[in-house]
Amino acid sequence: MVGVGPPGCGGRADSGPLTAMAGSPEPSCVLGIDLGTTSVKVALVTGTERGLALAQSCSRETQAYTDSLEAGPQGMEQNVQRIIRALNECLAALPQQQLQRVTHIGITGQMHGVVFWKSDKGCKWTECGTGPAFEPQDVSHLVTWQDGRCSPTFLSSLPLPQSDVSLATGFGCATIYWYLKKSPDFLKAYDAAGTIQDYVVAMLCDLKKPLMSVQNAASWGYFSSRSKSWNTDILKKSGFPVHLLPEVGDSGSIAGRTTRAWHGIPKGVKVGIALGDFQCSVYSCLTERTDAVLNISTSAQLTISMPPGFQPPETPDPSSAVTYFPYFNGDYLAVAASLNGGNVLATFVGMVAQWTGELGLQVQESAIYTRIIQAALAQNHSKLSVHPTIFGERHIPEQLGSVTSIAASELSLGHVTRALCRGIIQNLCSMLPVQRLTDTGVRRILGSGSALARNEVLRQEVESAFPFPVVYGKDVDAAVGAAMVMFHKK
Repeated sequence: MVGVGPPGCGGRADSGPLTAMAGSPEPSCVLGIDLGTTSVKVALVTGTERGLALAQSCSRETQAYTDSLEAGPQGMEQNVQRIIRALNECLAALPQQQLQRVTHIGITGQMHGVVFWKSDKGCKWTECGTGPAFEPQDVSHLVTWQDGRCSPTFLSSLPLPQSDVSLATGFGCATIYWYLKKSPDFLKAYDAAGTIQDYVVAMLCDLKKPLMSVQNAASWGYFSSRSKSWNTDILKKSGFPVHLLPEVGDSGSIAGRTTRAWHGIPKGVKVGIALGDFQCSVYSCLTERTDAVLNISTSAQLTISMPPGFQPPETPDPSSAVTYFPYFNGDYLAVAASLNGGNVLATFVGMVAQWTGELGLQVQESAIYTRIIQAALAQNHSKLSVHPTIFGERHIPEQLGSVTSIAASELSLGHVTRALCRGIIQNLCSMLPVQRLTDTGVRRILGSGSALARNEVLRQEVESAFPFPVVYGKDVDAAVGAAMVMFHKK
């Protein structure tokens, strides 16, 4: 089925858990919303005899980044009005007859960040061409997960959390601490706080007290996933405004119902508690507990499901390369999240382009990429070793890249490109070793991400590194994942 919306909107056939639409959709639909770092995406999912199917989707760039008056250049903030405008544009582009059949709404978005609002004046409802819609009112900027205002020195001055997650800049509680110490008057203007996805849920359901999932609460810091509670005693002792902390509910539960019609979506539709975008992305493609998800786009992640009953450590290990994310039904994901993925290859291509330019030649980077991949495909064996951590890693931020075992006979672009691709995969395997995957019961690798899709050399190195079958085309989609969670709750 082809979509009827403007560019960025339309139907899509998936080779993953979703099937292509065949004929007319079922009477009911589930809407998935992903409020991402740079764009908003919505997806309408319906049920067919073959399973779930994506009926329509639409995405919009938010262009929401704005200057931070309080934090200066270290701050990373977004204009909430622009984010909601992009959301409204996406919904307005979807077919009204399908929106009218929506029974559940699943919402996800960028984790860690924090936005503040007044619980009784968080938005105003207005009429637009497709029905009622809300616009933010008395809402702060969104301080995103990329925010850098909390220096290592500042973080070390804060109380030690009772959590399995190490506190970092960009985490909601760390940002609130920063305001408490640097600009306390700012906090006095608001009585509610949450992630951007928590804000949308609160507006749709008219929640006077924000409700946050375990997934998003864990991403804020000062939260125990084991007890599903905030470290309120620790926070109160340091004067933290605990009244701003949302109530916490189970991931996948219902937060409430829409109190008004919304772009043709009926009043009274069930709205799920807002979820983490990482968990929803994994949910969109992970069909078996014995699967591992390998995603290589700008960065790279290798994810496995932990056995039932697993509990993360009670205290964080800052030197650990693996982080445990709360998933669904009390389960956890073990994640090796590398900062070095397709961005390393892009940097290498840029370097080659710069070198050729310095030699008086002008070659497009796209042409360079194609040629170096072709050259690498001809070089299956090489002793050249590239450790590609040029962007560091969260558990070793000071780490740099290196090249070793250099032989005069292995300095061609093909040799270097092959070694670089191998290094990206080996770096992930050093963070989450193959033996651990085997011990956990992994039987298959699901490969996804733009860098993996366009690079046959990377795929070859994946197949060489892992002693499991590798299945490609399992693209991750947080909006679809959020809809799938709600569909399975129907």
